[in-house]
Amino acid sequence: MGERENAITRKLTVALIGCGGMGGTHNLALKALSDEMDVEMIAIADCREECLEKGAAVWPGVHKYGTGMELLENESPDIVHICLPSYLHADHAVRAMKKGCHVFIEKPVCLSKEEGELLLQTQRETGVKVMVGQVVRSFAEYRYLKEIYEKQTYGKLKSVVMQRLSRKAAWGFENWFMDEEKSGSVVLDLHIHDLDFLRYMLGEPDSFTVKAASFDTGLINQVITDYQFKDIFAVAEGLWDVSPAVAFEPSFRASFEEATVIYNGTKDPALLVYEKDGKVFAPELKKDDQMQDAVSGINLSDLGPYYTEIRYFLECLRSGKEMRRAPLEEGVKSVLLGLEELEAAREYIKGHKSNG
Repeated sequence: MGERENAITRKLTVALIGCGGMGGTHNLALKALSDEMDVEMIAIADCREECLEKGAAVWPGVHKYGTGMELLENESPDIVHICLPSYLHADHAVRAMKKGCHVFIEKPVCLSKEEGELLLQTQRETGVKVMVGQVVRSFAEYRYLKEIYEKQTYGKLKSVVMQRLSRKAAWGFENWFMDEEKSGSVVLDLHIHDLDFLRYMLGEPDSFTVKAASFDTGLINQVITDYQFKDIFAVAEGLWDVSPAVAFEPSFRASFEEATVIYNGTKDPALLVYEKDGKVFAPELKKDDQMQDAVSGINLSDLGPYYTEIRYFLECLRSGKEMRRAPLEEGVKSVLLGLEELEAAREYIKGHKSNG
């Protein structure tokens, strides 16, 4: 494709690799954005025929492939969205970058330090833009927390507690979530959202300690990490519960000098501010998804922050501006911290088993 311009004014062509749950969300978001951002899906790939056909139904005439590598061999899109199981991320991203494609890649961007280094080196060599789907950075509630922290709206932040609870992730293709070498366990698949946001808001932690538990198979399914960020302490828990009845529940509690801010994604309103004088209110949040797309008929509120992050990615490509929200280097740094926590979790479990 050759050297890419800083800003792109022509129609952008897109390919989607992986049409499962997350890929389906990306597909609908791109459809909703297709007219406003002048983008067109030209090819999709998935090894499962039913997923491939469902994805193709959104884009009549789209080219279909059984694998992502086959797609990359035969197509030359401007952008590639990679929504594959985590262990396939790095190889496909490197191949797409080497072909000159900009890449949107789901989290975790990779599963090892070596993969992270390869991704960063390939981006430096190719000059393409890469964004990582650390979607919590695009949640309106978390953006609100970051804003009031930076503006010190309620004084200094003293502490923050984050939780991300879910049932056992048993819905993946060929049960890949339950294989630590393919998913990175609950640490790199689920907990990484909160450790990434803490890094995004507070910087790198000065120190951390980890407690963990595992399924009977030995796969780590729970991690509780205590962090110290200068004079702020934080706690983040990630859990794949043994019960299939446990509903997904993301939450946080941030304690400031003058107020406490509490978010629970299962409640309405989800975000409340408890001020020092006893006043309680739900702040008005700016969301990109509070509308119905007139052309596609897609209810954007169903896509939520996924629509927001993909829109931001396309805006950066359109304008040529620097991608600040979740660039590749940030995705890699969060994986590296996650790998440190994963090793600490293994050591914790090993130590407590031997002591038991």
